[in-house]
Amino acid sequence: MTSRSLLEGQGLRQITSGLGTLDREVFEAVAESPSLLLDKAMPVLTRAADHSKLWFAIAAVLGATGSPAARRGAGRGVATLAVTSLVTNQFAKRAWKRQRPNGTLVPLVRRARRLPTSNSLPSGHSASAAAFAVGVGLESPPLGLGLALLAGLVGLSRVATGAHYPGDVFAGFGIGAAIAVLGGRLVPPIVPAKLPSNEPLRVETPERPDGAGVVLVVNPASGSGTGARVIDEVRQKLPKAEIVELGDGDDPETVLRAAASRAEVLGVGGGDGTVSCAAAVAVDTGLPLAVFPAGTFNHFAKDIGCDTVERTVSAIRTGNVSCVDLVCLNEDQTVINTASIGAYPQFVRTREKLEHKIGKPLAGLYAMLHTLRSEKPVRIRYDNKTLQTSLFFLGNSVYLPSGFAPARRTRMDDGLIDVRILETGRRLSRLRILTALALGRLERSPLYHEIQAPEFSFEAVDGPTPLARDGEVGDTYGQASFTARYRVLPVFRPLR
Repeated sequence: MTSRSLLEGQGLRQITSGLGTLDREVFEAVAESPSLLLDKAMPVLTRAADHSKLWFAIAAVLGATGSPAARRGAGRGVATLAVTSLVTNQFAKRAWKRQRPNGTLVPLVRRARRLPTSNSLPSGHSASAAAFAVGVGLESPPLGLGLALLAGLVGLSRVATGAHYPGDVFAGFGIGAAIAVLGGRLVPPIVPAKLPSNEPLRVETPERPDGAGVVLVVNPASGSGTGARVIDEVRQKLPKAEIVELGDGDDPETVLRAAASRAEVLGVGGGDGTVSCAAAVAVDTGLPLAVFPAGTFNHFAKDIGCDTVERTVSAIRTGNVSCVDLVCLNEDQTVINTASIGAYPQFVRTREKLEHKIGKPLAGLYAMLHTLRSEKPVRIRYDNKTLQTSLFFLGNSVYLPSGFAPARRTRMDDGLIDVRILETGRRLSRLRILTALALGRLERSPLYHEIQAPEFSFEAVDGPTPLARDGEVGDTYGQASFTARYRVLPVFRPLR
C-alpha cells in the first residue's frame, strides 16, 4: 500500500470519527435540554408514529376527501411507506451495525417506555415518515410540504426520547425520500394539463328584452316532451320571438335556412344533432345562435352555460354574445361536440347507465371490459402510424378530465381538437388496458394516445367505417379530415 493510500485512509477515518463525535454531542445536547415542550410533545408523537399508525390515519383522512390529488397521494404514500419499511428493517439495519444511544441521559418523563433492540442505524420511524411525506407530495405538493414538517418532528422525537442519534434520523430520511423519488420515476405522478387561458371574444349585440328579431326553430317532440315545454316558456318570456315548430316530415336544415332568412337571431331547440345543423346555418348566414336545451343530454347547451331556458332568455335580453369554436369534417360537415369511430358511443352509454348505481370508476371498468370483449376493432392510419382501436374519441376544444372518460369543457374557444385513442392491437392489450384503468393510470399507458391540435385526419385501413357525430351515427368514411374553426360561431351565453 502506498503512502498516499495510507494518508487517504487515515483522513477518511478521521472524518468518520469526527462525524461520530459530533453526532453523539448533538444527541446529548438534545437529550439533556430541559424543555417542557419536548417532555410533553415528543413521547406522544413518537408513540403515534409506532408501526406507522400516524401515517395510516392521515392516509385514511386524505382518502376520504373529495380531492383526486389527495386520494392519489394517500395511495402513493402508503405504498411507498410499505416498501421503505421492508428495505429499512430487512436490509439497511442488517447492513450497518450501530448500538442505540445511552438512554439514561434522557429525562425519565421523556424517555421511551420500551427501547428497541434492533440496530440504531438507520431510524425506521424517520424512513417511513419521509417516504410517506414525499410520496404524498409527488401528487399534491401543498400536502407534501405540511407532511414534511410533521415528518421532521417525528425524526426529532426519535432523538428527544433517546431512541436514535441524529445521524440515524438523517439516514432514515434519505432512504425514505430516495425510495419515494424512485417510485415517482417508475410510476410518474399525474400532472394536470394547463389549459389555454385566452380571453373570450365578445360580440356587441343589441338587447332584446321582448325577443324581437328572434326566430326559434324547435322540435316539440324532442327530449321526451322537453321541446313543448321550451315553446311555452319562450312564448311567455320572449313574447315577440317567432317560434317555428318542426313537423314529423320536415327537413331541419331546410326549415332552419328559411328561418334564418328573416331572423336577426337564429334560435334552436332540440338535440345536439339539430343544434349542430343550426350552428352550420348560423355560420353560413352570419347570425348569432341562441341555443335552448330541448334535447335529451344538451351537451353543447350545458357547456356554453345555457343549461336552462331562463339562462338563454337572460342572455338574449341583455345581449350577451361570445364566440366559440366548431370543427369542420371533410370541409362540408359540422361537429359541435364530439365525433367517434368504433365502440365509443356504446362505451359511454354503458358507463352512464351504471355509474349512478356502482360509481363511475367501477362503471368505467365494466363498460371498458364489455366494449373490448364485444366490439370489432377498426384499423386506422394517421401521422405515418397504423394502429388498431376499438375506442376513438374526437372533441371540439379540450375536454376534461384527461384519460378515456372526457366529460366536460371549461372553454370552447381554444382553437384545438381533442383526440383520444385506445390502441387494442398489441400483445395482451386488453389485460393491460383494464389493469391500467383499475389502477387509475390509463393516461400513462403506452396504449393510450392523446392529441390536442388544430387539425387531425385519419384513414380507415380496411375500408369505410361508420362515424358518429354529436351522438348520432352518420355516414361511413374511408378518410376523415377534421379542422378547428377558431371562434367562428357567435352564441348567446351568460357572462363568465
